[in-house]
Formats: sequence, C-alpha cells, structure tokens
Amino acid sequence: MSTETKSGAGPGSSADHPTNHPERRTRVNKVVFYGSAIGVLAIALWAILDQESADLVINATVGWVGKNLGWYYTLIVVSVLIFVIYVASTKVGKTRLGPDHARPTFSLFTWTAMLFAAGIGIDLMFFSVSEPVTQYLAPPRGDGSTVEAARQAVVWTLFHYGLIGWGLYALVGMALGYFAYRHNLPLSIRSALYPIFGKKINGPIGHGVDIAAVMGTIFGIATSLGIGVAQLNYGLHFMFGIPVNTTWKVALISLSVVMATISVLTGVEKGIRRLSELNVILCVVLMIYVLVTGKTAFLMDAIIGNVGDMIAQFPFMAMDTFAYDRPDDWLNAWTLFFWAWWIAWAPFVGLFLARISRGRTIRQFVFGVLFVPMAFILLWISIFGNSALSLVIGGNSAFGEVAMNTPEQAFYTMLEQYPGVPLVAGIATFTGLLFYVTSADSGALVMANFTSHLKDAESDGSKPVRLFWSLAIGILTLAMLLVGGVPTLQGATVIMGLPFSVVLVFVMLGLWKSLRVENALAKSYDESLHSVISSRSSSLSDRRNWRQRLSRVMSYPGRRQTRRSIEEIIKPALQEVHDEFMAQGVQVELQVERVPGMDLDSVDLLVLTHPAERPFKYQVYPVRVDLPTYARVQSSSDVYYRLEVFNQEGSHGFDLMGLGKEQVIADVLDQYETYMAFMHHQSQHDSRSLINDEVGSKTDWERDFDTGMMPIVGAQTDAGSIDDDIDANDETETTKEKS
Repeated sequence: MSTETKSGAGPGSSADHPTNHPERRTRVNKVVFYGSAIGVLAIALWAILDQESADLVINATVGWVGKNLGWYYTLIVVSVLIFVIYVASTKVGKTRLGPDHARPTFSLFTWTAMLFAAGIGIDLMFFSVSEPVTQYLAPPRGDGSTVEAARQAVVWTLFHYGLIGWGLYALVGMALGYFAYRHNLPLSIRSALYPIFGKKINGPIGHGVDIAAVMGTIFGIATSLGIGVAQLNYGLHFMFGIPVNTTWKVALISLSVVMATISVLTGVEKGIRRLSELNVILCVVLMIYVLVTGKTAFLMDAIIGNVGDMIAQFPFMAMDTFAYDRPDDWLNAWTLFFWAWWIAWAPFVGLFLARISRGRTIRQFVFGVLFVPMAFILLWISIFGNSALSLVIGGNSAFGEVAMNTPEQAFYTMLEQYPGVPLVAGIATFTGLLFYVTSADSGALVMANFTSHLKDAESDGSKPVRLFWSLAIGILTLAMLLVGGVPTLQGATVIMGLPFSVVLVFVMLGLWKSLRVENALAKSYDESLHSVISSRSSSLSDRRNWRQRLSRVMSYPGRRQTRRSIEEIIKPALQEVHDEFMAQGVQVELQVERVPGMDLDSVDLLVLTHPAERPFKYQVYPVRVDLPTYARVQSSSDVYYRLEVFNQEGSHGFDLMGLGKEQVIADVLDQYETYMAFMHHQSQHDSRSLINDEVGSKTDWERDFDTGMMPIVGAQTDAGSIDDDIDANDETETTKEKS
C-alpha cells in the first residue's frame, strides 16, 4: 500500500468537519427516542386515566418482585461493589479514562466538589429525618424504642445511602468514561456491551439497552421529584399556610418544569453547574446550623459511633436477605426500593460522573466516587438523623408519629425545634426547590443524550429533545402522584429498575473483557518494554556523544527546526520502515496529514496484521508546548515544539526531536516488538485484541489537539489559543541547533 498524503484534510480540517459527515452530527436516535417516549407516556396516561387499575397492578408486581427476586437485587448490587473495588485495586486501576497522556480536565478540588454535589438530593433531606425515626420505632428486627434500635436506625439509613449505591454509580461512570474516552465509542450504555456483541450494539440489542436505561432513569428521577414536591408543598404550608393538596402539587410540578426547562436549555455551564454549586453551599449552611444550635457534643459522639457501627456491620447487612425472618413489607419499602432506586439512577449519575472525570485513572475515579460523596452523606445523615432521634428519645412522641406516617413533614417539624425557624425553613425550602430543578434539568439533559446520536463525547442532545424530556419528567411525576403518591412512585421504581439490573451484568462482563486487554498490554510493557526501554535508552544515548545529548536537553526548537526534522528525519525513516514491511508482504499504511494551525505534518505508520485484531500504530505528531519559565532567557519565543510518538493508547511523552533516522527506525522496531509480545499474549489466551473496529476513525487524542485541550508532560498544549500569525517569534530558533 503506497504512502498517502492528505494536505489540509487532517484532523480538524474542513474535510473532517462533523457537518460533512452526517453520521457524526448530533441527531435523534429515532428507535430509542420514540420507543422510550411512547413507553413513558403510555404508562403516565394509563396511571392518570385508570388510577385504580394502575395502583393495583403496581402493588401486585412489587409484591411478586420482592418475594421472588429480593435475593437477585442483593446479589447484583453487592457484586457490582466488589467488582469496582477489585478493578480499582488491580494493575488495570492505573488505566486512564482517556488516552495514556490524558490528564484530568478539572482540578482535584473542583472534581471532588462536583462529586460532592452529585451525592446530595432532596430525597436525602426527606429520608435523613424520616428513616432513622421509622427504623427506631419499627425496626425490621427486635423491639423498637430501645438503645440498640436507636444505634441501628442511623446505620440502616447510612447503609441504604452508602457504598453500595455509589458502587453502582462508579460502575456505570467507569464504563461510560472508559469506552467513550479511551476507545472513541459513543457516550452511551450500549458502548459497554461492544466487547460482547460487537457491532450488533448498533441494532436491536443496543436500542433495547438504551431504552432500558432511559425508562429506569426517568422513573428514578420521577420518584425523587415526587418526594420533593410532597416536601415542598408542606414547606410552603409550614411558612405561608398554603394548602397541602393535589392542586398545589400540580402547580409546583409546573413551576419546577419551567425552571428546569430554562436551566437545561442554557446548558451545563450556565445552568446546571451554577445551581449545583449554590445547592452545595446551602446544604453546608443547614448542616452546620443544626450541628451548632443543637446538641453538639451528642452529635459528635454519635457521628463517631455511627462510623464504627457501619464498618462493623456492613458485610452482614449487605448480604442479609432476611431468609428466616422475612419482613416483606419492610424489605419492599426500604432495602429493595433503595437498591432499585440506585440502579435506576445509575445511568443518569454515571454519565455525569464520566463527563467530569476524563483523564483520571480508574483507581482515582472509583475511590473518589465511593468515598468523597459518602463522607458528606455520613455527616448529613448522622447530624440530621441523630437530631431527630434525640427528639423522639426525649419524649416528643408526636414528632415520631409525624416522621413515620407523614414523612414529608418530618424535616420542617424538626426544624421547628430550633431558633430562627422562619429563616431556616425558608433556606430549606429554597434548597429543596434547587434540588428539584437540578435533578429535573440534569435528568432531561442525560435522557436527551441517551436518545441521540452524539457527534462526540462532549456533545449534548438538541434543545427540542431536552425540552421534551423535561416535560415528560413532569407528566410522569404528576401521574404517579395521582395514583398513590410517594409509595406508588417507590413501587414503580422497584419494577423499572429490574430490566436495567440485567444490563448491569453485561456492563460488568464487557468492561472485564476489555480490561483483560488492558492487563495484557500492561504485561507486555512489563515483560518486553522494560528491556526495550533500557535498550532504547542506551541505543539512543550511545549513538550520540555527550555534547549531542546536552544539546538535545538544552534545546527548545521552533517551527522551522521542527519542520526540517519532520522532512529530513521522520518521513524518510518511516518511509523506509513502510517499504520494508511492504517487501515482507505485510499490509501497511503511511499517512501524512497537515496539522491545522501549525503548518506542520504528522506522520502515521499503521501496520494491519489482521482485520479483526488491533493494528500497530506509530504516529509522530507535532505538539506545541508553552516554553518553561526557566528557559525563556534562552529564547524570544513563548512556545516550542516536540515530536511525540503516539500509539493506540496515546502518548507516553517520548520526544523524537534531535534523533537521527536510524535512531527513529530503532524506536519503531522497539515498539513493534512490544506490540508483537502483546499480540502473542492475546493469541495464547484466545482473546480478541481489538475493542473498536473503526480503526480509521478520528481518535480521541486527535480531537483534543483540535480543540486545544490536551495537557502534555505537565504543560498546557493549546493549539487553538495561539494565533497563527506568530511566525516572527515562532521561527526564532533556539540558542543551540540540534546536530
């Protein structure tokens, strides 16, 4: 195969623009959109028009699921938690959610703050008070209103809101981020099934998976919003005397839908992000207020005790199916409901977590997702739950009855015991409204993405699709509230979480199969590249005297010198390798593409050993880097260039500038030997090496360079932020020319 030169048709050029490739424009996935939309609207209309029948069917189905499939829910959620912790703890935990050279988009502080925001919702305000009191007065085992019941009450709440749920989020987020950012597959649930079903995910299998994700997500969100509406309605009654009835709930749903629609149409940065940040601040204010003005010493003691009890009892609680003393009603209303609820929310939150975690390792992602939000949840539930328990234990039986029988009133009834209640209740109501809006607008955005073909992983569904899902969430919430209120929403969630729980099994299998390839790559580097790096280092260094080596270290080449190196060294070297592969009868391609905004070429050698296997890729790509501050005395330019080597997984930061032709050829062969060691390992294990068949598609790291967002070796490469007319500075060569 002859050398192919593409002048002006490289990554980011007009020939490669998404509008010139219809398959890469954002557009509606008609099968998934209409399938899920019809399903949601049909259920909503059925619930509105035939409330009695809907209530009967939902309750009967929940009873059957609870009695016959409780063990299944327990097995799934515990397996997921074990899986994500195991993956993060092994060698593949070092794998990045993106190319090897990718680095996090957000700083550690910003990222943890966004995880913190993802870990809270209006349902947490609802259950942090009502559940501890309920578990204290009517525990699943033993007598109520005892010291042991009090200790166990908060532990049950922490258990339902703790690691198991966040393990589900971690699995979906890890799978979405891994396949989208590392293998250039769509940011969709179906991508995680690619290693199992291959291109069949683009047919009925993939459509069914995405429909299950959308259906589960919308019912999970509707449950949270139904809880939120009930609590907000009582909050307005508490402050202004507004009646607690269906009319006001409909009005609140309508208002919230309008606010959510405005927010989701303004986009993530202007709408969702700002509201989430305000949410976090107000929640911290409420938590500190209750801690300081309440029984501070008791609450601090209780927090420490709750942590100890949770750690000690977690393994038993996680696997407890109540086989010998089964409280069916309690299980359906609490543990099974929470597991189904977490499962239903997993696609929604998982996508959000994937979007903010590009460039982090799997290990960083999993442990961050598991423990950062959990730390806040632990504090919140311990403070509010123990504050509520102290009221009941102190003799306020009326509050206990309210928390058990009308839980939407519990949060405000508890705040009534503290000073400054009008102001605090107002803050709580506003916070609850923000919780509602951020859940609704984020949910509409995610479902728009799931029901669309996105042009890339950073794109969102169109505004009309977002608007539709915002309205659909409101209609479904209203329908379920009309049928039977919050209990009916909980029951519907238990049912709708079941189909997606099956998808989670395939997500784990697909991710495990892909990570085995990553593990094989790691072993290849350990077994082969370790010696190759040593030989490469010695072979490259020994062929230059110490003056040449020092010149290379002290050199910060400009564009002219880089262009000369590409034309005189890189292209001839890769051409010789290409010709030799051709002579050996190997299918090989050599492509030269102009890099937009640099007036430099990239050179890509692609060796195709087998159509169904991963090709060998050796691409030399010019990278423009900000000149280090300490080196600016040596050059009048603010930038310099590196010729980095990229393979299928990205760049490891190796720079070819200053090397001779034979040295470049030696490096190609070193990396090819490592590639062959990996292929040999895969053949021994009868395992496929290729995850994405679209070998010729635009790679993730190339998109990064197009948009100027890829950090390289600690510097911020910003190809789009430097004007093209910098020739005067850029052509200023370094103080020493490379030999």
